[in-house]
Amino acid sequence: MAKVAIRFAESALADLESIRAWYGEQNVPEVGERLIGEIVASIEALADHPDMGRIVPEFDQPFLRELIRPPFRVVYRRDPKHVRIVRVWRSERLLNVPDDDAP
Repeated sequence: MAKVAIRFAESALADLESIRAWYGEQNVPEVGERLIGEIVASIEALADHPDMGRIVPEFDQPFLRELIRPPFRVVYRRDPKHVRIVRVWRSERLLNVPDDDAP
């Protein structure tokens, strides 16, 4: 199987920056950097294994999947040739995809 391209929605990039900022404000920036590194490593694995995430239970659509990296969930849209990272949220949050992130 060929690798798929990985793309990031603006919302996902903003989420990662918010994670970095929050841990910085808590005076533990190294924790934020470690968590972001783990999240990015999980996302990179999607290039070879785009279906490794589970279907997002709130929507029950096979193209909308998520990786759980406690305490975060990485929500992505799976298309035939690419994966689009939509959100990176705290695991307990329910998903609400903004209209401007539609493919």
